[in-house]
Formats: sequence, C-alpha cells, structure tokens
Amino acid sequence: MRTDDWITQLTQLQQRREPCVMMTLVEHQGSTPRNSGCKMIITAERQYFTLGGGNLEFQATAIAREMIKGGAQESRIERFNLGARLGQCCGGVATVLFEPLCQPQPQAIVYGAGHVGRALVAILSTLPCRITWVDSRASEFPAHVDPQITCIVDEDPEETVQQMPANGYFIVLTHDHQLDLALSEKILKRNDFAYFGLIGSDTKRKRFDYRLTGKGISGESLARMRCPVGLPDVKGKLPAEIAVAIAGEFIAAYSAAGQQR
Repeated sequence: MRTDDWITQLTQLQQRREPCVMMTLVEHQGSTPRNSGCKMIITAERQYFTLGGGNLEFQATAIAREMIKGGAQESRIERFNLGARLGQCCGGVATVLFEPLCQPQPQAIVYGAGHVGRALVAILSTLPCRITWVDSRASEFPAHVDPQITCIVDEDPEETVQQMPANGYFIVLTHDHQLDLALSEKILKRNDFAYFGLIGSDTKRKRFDYRLTGKGISGESLARMRCPVGLPDVKGKLPAEIAVAIAGEFIAAYSAAGQQR
C-alpha cells in the first residue's frame, strides 16, 4: 500500500463527511500478518486496505465499528496476541492504534440572512458544524461565504423544511413573523429535530404557542421550541450580542447531544 493510497481514501471520506476509524499497526513482535506501519480504514459499512486478514482483522474491525456507532472521539490502543485464543497461528503480538476521524458534525439550518443571521453564521462558520442558510432574498447573502455553508434562495422558505436532514439544529431568524410562524409549524410537525430556536420576545412566544396549538401542535412539541432563543444570561440587543447568545445555546445543545451518544 502506497502512502498516498490511504491519504487519498481518507480525503474522499472527509469530503463526504463520512465517519471512519483509521487503524495502524504501530508495533509488532514476533510473527504477524503485516509489518508495523500498515493501515486500514473502517467506515460503518466498508473497509479499505487490510491488517492481514484473519481473526485479528475481524476483531479490530468490530472494535472500530463500535467506536463509530458510539461516536468515539478519543484514540485507543489495543494489543492482540496472535495465538490459538485469537484463532491465529502466527504466535506474535500486534499493537493497533485506533483513530476516530471525520466525526459527524451537527447540521445547523439558519433561516434568515438579515443582520442577526449574518452575525450568527459568521460565528457558526468557525465551529465544527455544517451550515445550511435559507432566505427568500438573494441580495441578503454576502458575496462570498465559507465553503462549509450551503446557501438556499427560495421564495417559499418554509417549503425547504422537509428537505433538511433529521436531527438538524433549526434556528429561525427571519424578518417576517408570518414566515416565522409557518416555519415553526413545519419544523414542529416534523418533530425529528435535535434543536429548534426561534428569535422573539416572551410576548411573541405566547402568541405563537396559542396559534400553533390551534394548528394541532401538542404542548410537548411546543416545549421543545426555544423562544426567546439564546442563552438568557447573555444580554444585549446588538446583532452581534444576540448572535453570541444564540451560538452559545447551539454549542450547549450539540455538546449535550454528543455526551448522550
């Protein structure tokens, strides 16, 4: 295996944001199927390259897939005695480094490209997340945006809600209360989001609770809507101050979700 083989494969996985574990045979003693330095990459469904096959590779693959399933973020080292117990006849010892890479990132879906939306996206773009940014007004988006941001211009932004992935982090900051209401109804009826924050006052919250209840939204679902959005201890009315409060709550939400995996 050439060095550029695994680098190329890892780059492709990173571009697809596909979680994987890279296993490296960091040390071998005695007779082993492969020499130190060989690598193998495991995803939830595929494997690339080899540690030499046999039960060593089978057990190492099982460990890697369990790490992916559990959202592991820390590397670990395992030693395998290649004797009869492991079903191998080499008789040596293989030490394997497991490195979780390309960890799944939270998907932030921001509706609204006004002053607060622009300030918020500027902060989110510095975080380990993917961003979809939606507005009906193409002129509101900056001329240049970070490559990790997908901008969508749609005359009916509420119709894009169903296109978004499950477990998304929805943040609604539009310039139109009626649009906010339509978006809220669509998001709450999906009910498969990780987080939903809506900009507004306590008065807006009460008005929306009443109107959304009339549209068939349950009290349990309404309780999941964060409005007013943002950390309450972060005060201020400037777009940047509001954005910091919202970003702080977003970070708290995806950090809590990561700890529960």
